[in-house]
Amino acid sequence: MLNEKKPDEIIATGVLESLQNFLRKCAIAVLSYGPMPKHIAFIMDGNRRYAKSRSIKEGSGHRVGFSALMASLLYCHEMGVKYITVYAFSIDNFKRDPTEVQTLMELMEEKINELLENRNVINKLNCKINFWGSLDMLTEPVRLAAQKLMASTAQNTGLVFSVCMPYNSTSEIANAVNELCKERRDMIQGQHTGSCNGLTANGGTHSDISVADLDRHMYTAGCPDPDIVIRTSGETRLSNFLLWQTTFSHLQNPDPLWPEFSWRHLVWGILQYQRVYPYIEQNKTLAKKQL
Repeated sequence: MLNEKKPDEIIATGVLESLQNFLRKCAIAVLSYGPMPKHIAFIMDGNRRYAKSRSIKEGSGHRVGFSALMASLLYCHEMGVKYITVYAFSIDNFKRDPTEVQTLMELMEEKINELLENRNVINKLNCKINFWGSLDMLTEPVRLAAQKLMASTAQNTGLVFSVCMPYNSTSEIANAVNELCKERRDMIQGQHTGSCNGLTANGGTHSDISVADLDRHMYTAGCPDPDIVIRTSGETRLSNFLLWQTTFSHLQNPDPLWPEFSWRHLVWGILQYQRVYPYIEQNKTLAKKQL
């Protein structure tokens, strides 16, 4: 009963929320006059520093970070952003203290199961969820939960939310090369003995490997390259994240730690992207002419 709000407090809260929603819709309407990104990628940096700066126990920063992630998904959906990709856990993170790694694995399992059990966010966004990376490196409970969540959302047609864990870009590229080599071997073995038809689907020979061939075997196949890559906490490194896909992405490094990332930071990021959009498109056009 001590925490029960008075009627006037409830009314004031409702009015404030309505005002915030109205202002958010106005901001989105203004932003929509400019080019809007289709795909935003986040390097969610600063969870540990957030916990340390507030003297809270290890892992609490990641919990607050998960809430920031859910809020960002909702904001991006409101803005019409179709694809969101996050760097949740690097393969290199396995080099951290085993206790910390185990804590993160348990948190991942908990949050994935929460999404499975409470589908409010998934249903609201009609969200398709991918997990990209070396899933065999995850603990079995996390891997099984991730596979179950992917299967349960595979037919959804709304926001495409991709979680990179355990991931790094060099591993993704190596995996794509291996998959392509396997495809070529299977194609050769499937041909009739003595057949001269050594052409691939794109008209090249089996020994030719094109960028398009590798694109088909990247985790991101069928997904447009990120328009914006945002790394929070002011860090300016990509840390082996989507190196293949970010040639023309606008890289941003706002100062807030990931748990502090908010609506206004997202709006500012899109405004920055819109400011440089003509330059990015010009570079894309020049690159195509040079191919």
